[in-house]
Amino acid sequence: MMWYRMLAAGLLVLGGWQFSQGVYIEAKAYLAQELLQQAWQETRQGGARVPPWPWADTWPVARLKMTRLDVDQVVLAGASGRTLAFGPGHLFGTADPATPGNSVISGHRDTHFSFLKSVLPGDRIELVRPDGGVVEYAVYHRSVQHRDNLDVLLKDGSQLTLVTCYPFDALVPGGEERYVVEALPVLL
Repeated sequence: MMWYRMLAAGLLVLGGWQFSQGVYIEAKAYLAQELLQQAWQETRQGGARVPPWPWADTWPVARLKMTRLDVDQVVLAGASGRTLAFGPGHLFGTADPATPGNSVISGHRDTHFSFLKSVLPGDRIELVRPDGGVVEYAVYHRSVQHRDNLDVLLKDGSQLTLVTCYPFDALVPGGEERYVVEALPVLL
């Protein structure tokens, strides 16, 4: 009879720990989004490289919007794992967001870039620069590429390239394939 009580107590402790981890992750995600919004506002007011929290090694560089899918996200500098945990990241070495050249932005398939599975050719995506300038893009191509294929980074001309891991419903992180969405600037 004693082992039943020990088992029950152990299961209660384990359940409580799991519950608290879930609450912690949700609270952390909410707080991060609030801090990102504040950093974006400070950046828009002329701040340079405003980190969302004191120890952050990233800062807001743009805002990505897609009205049809109700997407509005702060894009961060860099595409490291630490950065992508909080939002989509601009890949260093590619054109700055909403400027001439190929600007590559990456995000996790199960969080910030999960909407990519619903993107269709012709869809419009806006990138807002910190100075308030807006560039609208139209999706023209979607593809699945091997992660070692760097051709998507080497495109000539101005375009926006969004990249995430593929397939969207994978159970393990990473993988060999990438889902790539390419969009060209719309001339107004």
